[in-house]
Amino acid sequence: MSSESAQWQVCSSCRQPIEFSKTYWVCNVSTCNRKPTNMVFCKVACWDAHVPLMRHRDAWAEEKRAPSKLQWAEEQAAEQENQNQRQRRRRIVPPANLAHSRAEGESVPLDILIVASKLKAYIRARSGMNTSGDVMAVLSDRVRDLCNEAIRNAAMDERKTVLGRDIPELIRRGSDSYGYD
Repeated sequence: MSSESAQWQVCSSCRQPIEFSKTYWVCNVSTCNRKPTNMVFCKVACWDAHVPLMRHRDAWAEEKRAPSKLQWAEEQAAEQENQNQRQRRRRIVPPANLAHSRAEGESVPLDILIVASKLKAYIRARSGMNTSGDVMAVLSDRVRDLCNEAIRNAAMDERKTVLGRDIPELIRRGSDSYGYD
């Protein structure tokens, strides 16, 4: 058996191979054993060498056993399947489906999109009037409609980013079109 096929990972300190089903050590500090860093050590001396570099105050080495080749292959297959599922979830809603998404009962968040305190402060400063609580829901519906149109415009241009130019023209003109200036 070649050394390449018997290697599970390499030591994070000395770069020596760690073979399948063999003992290795990890740092107990969470930042050292998270997925992006995934620090593993072939012996305690290698773990000890990383402690001053990482400036750990209270740390120790934890003994672990590397997976067998079969276990590792199963883990890799499961990780690949998770990656594939994440990629399948990322999709752009086609323009044809976008107009009907709310009517067909698709899961669209209907949260309030308007900051109530900011809107009420604006209306009071502009006119001295109070603002009813149901205004935020009505405005949120209008904002959703505008966003849907902007999404359609971006999709028609085959972009994945909604730009200011995708917002309908009436809204971009500003408050002068409503006669308040």
